[in-house]
Amino acid sequence: MTRPYFSILILTWNDARYLPACLESLAAQTFTDFEVLLLDNGSTTPIPQDLLTQYSTLRLSLQRSETNLGFAGGNNLLAGQALGQYLALLNADAFPSPGWLESLHEASLRFANTFFASRLLKADDPQQLDGEWNIYHASGMAWRRNHDQPLSRASKREQPAWGACAAAGVYPREAFLAVGGFDEDFFAYMEDIDLDFRLRLQGVQCVYLPQAVVRHVGSGSTSSHSDLAVFHGQRNLVWTFVKDMPGALFWLLLPAHLVVNIIYLVAALFVPFGKQIARGKWHALQGLPRMWAKRKQVQSTRKVSAWQIARHLDWNPFSPLIKLTFK
Repeated sequence: MTRPYFSILILTWNDARYLPACLESLAAQTFTDFEVLLLDNGSTTPIPQDLLTQYSTLRLSLQRSETNLGFAGGNNLLAGQALGQYLALLNADAFPSPGWLESLHEASLRFANTFFASRLLKADDPQQLDGEWNIYHASGMAWRRNHDQPLSRASKREQPAWGACAAAGVYPREAFLAVGGFDEDFFAYMEDIDLDFRLRLQGVQCVYLPQAVVRHVGSGSTSSHSDLAVFHGQRNLVWTFVKDMPGALFWLLLPAHLVVNIIYLVAALFVPFGKQIARGKWHALQGLPRMWAKRKQVQSTRKVSAWQIARHLDWNPFSPLIKLTFK
């Protein structure tokens, strides 16, 4: 069996209703040297058995897990079995344009040691952005650039980026495996930010490709304000900063990070999902010894300086004021 150029990894957890559109968009790709690895990640309603035969033109394999391994664990499982040079992560509710893989293939020939961020559009309104690339703020907050903004605000050119939203992020397989893939303690939410950071610490660059277009429903499995999303997002925000912020930057920016977390805790007194914010922060504190041990390993193997990382952070002091709206 020949090794494909791309291995497309798809997890589904109670969102199989989107799979036909997702797989049809893959069947329409102009670049065809790829395999599709699909994991039913503990869904309460399993994927139909005849799915493979419905998409016989795809090199498609289907696996099932009795339990939900999380976004991190599920993708790590598939990545360990993938044969491609690049891992193309794709949410089940994401629908690539026909030229998605072709543009990624062409870019991969020009950019060595690089992972790629796709342009995400709203599935129901392609004139609205679902986001472009991940931004990491000096305070430890993170978000997708131009999320919920009109398409007219999108970047028109390829450019360096902090990281890739894993709804349609593409990574060199060797680099992904070398950093250990996703941290399975994160389970879900901000696990791609943590991966971005660890790849950047190893000197792997990220490039945004505006021509790599994917329509994305977003929150196909859970609402962005669900208990699951809020709890894991708030916990993992702390863990990412503790694990990954290098050298003197950690101590320099720790006060700002503490302020952000205090603001979240104060806001938790007034928002409907405040209990999950507080629970996330409490679990983050409980996990600090484990994250500090991971920090030692991550920082002992990093290949770039703290200054090189600092150059790629968002230092705008007003950016968090916009993002602290809990959207």
